[in-house]
Amino acid sequence: MRVLSIVGARPQFVKLAPVAQALARRSVDHLIVHTGQHYDPRMSDAFFADLGIPEADAHLGVGSGGHGAQTGAILTALDPVLQEHRPDWVIVYGDTNSTLAGAVSATKLHLPVAHLEAGLRSHNRRMPEEINRVLTDHAADICLAPTELAMRNLEAEGLAHRSRLVGDVMTDICLMTRDLVTKRGRTVAGVPADRPYVLATIHRAENTDDPKKLARLVAALADLHLPVVLPVHPRLRDKAEAAGITLDSGSLLPVEPLGYPDMVTAVVGACAVVTDSGGLQKEAFLLQTPCVTLRSETEWPETFEGGWNVLSPHGVDLAALVHRPVGRAASAPYGTGNAADQIVAALLN
Repeated sequence: MRVLSIVGARPQFVKLAPVAQALARRSVDHLIVHTGQHYDPRMSDAFFADLGIPEADAHLGVGSGGHGAQTGAILTALDPVLQEHRPDWVIVYGDTNSTLAGAVSATKLHLPVAHLEAGLRSHNRRMPEEINRVLTDHAADICLAPTELAMRNLEAEGLAHRSRLVGDVMTDICLMTRDLVTKRGRTVAGVPADRPYVLATIHRAENTDDPKKLARLVAALADLHLPVVLPVHPRLRDKAEAAGITLDSGSLLPVEPLGYPDMVTAVVGACAVVTDSGGLQKEAFLLQTPCVTLRSETEWPETFEGGWNVLSPHGVDLAALVHRPVGRAASAPYGTGNAADQIVAALLN
């Protein structure tokens, strides 16, 4: 059997790692197509190296652009690649423009599509990611759902007959990486070793494109009474520079984007995480670090259990939220670390 994975952004590289390992264990012919959606080496090449992902078989090099232009560029470049290799399964990951373009291209070429991380819903149609994930689920031949809630969402949309509960591959890679970095005692540049700190990330359009809102969020982080380690996403850097916002004021400690093992290390060592990232919310939950999410909704409501995650779209009362008490998260809603093997079993069957 031949499987082709389409990836293009940081969260997809992380999800690809355990799937690639599971496919290799079953001696499945696996091809990787990198769309180039995240073209910065710090957001791309470093993840392949850190996670031991095989080199991509094709790199489309689409780069940045508006949603329509980027999705169209991926489609244009992807069609001949899929026609050449004619895989038995095309796997698309998550909810980016690469996800949607991969699903559309494969479907039009009559190639079976598997959507990994299917069924997630924020119920906010203003988010491009929500549009991508809904359309991809309805195009896919098999929807690989990470949680029971995702399965219920798919059932509500008439997709139960082609949905499978497999668990979350982010659990696989997150727990495996936690064990490795804990054993090695890995440190992260810019993270103070002798006092508590907060880890923060900002990159979503709703938080970066409005200069006034971005300034408020940056100011709220800078006013915290703990060091705030801020890995600077390229989008944040560009928007802050354009708006004249300084990212090294007050408590802020801006650092270069972190590779995945370093990010896991930073989350484990932090007293709290403040983020607008979908994946980092869940990683904080898995690694038992309280999280404040700078959004009005989340695809991962399971992280609210025990108060481990709270929403604060405007960064109001950030100091109180960072220091809030949390309870015990008794369940394992994202699985126990064997999702990749269940995914491969679903494809083989």
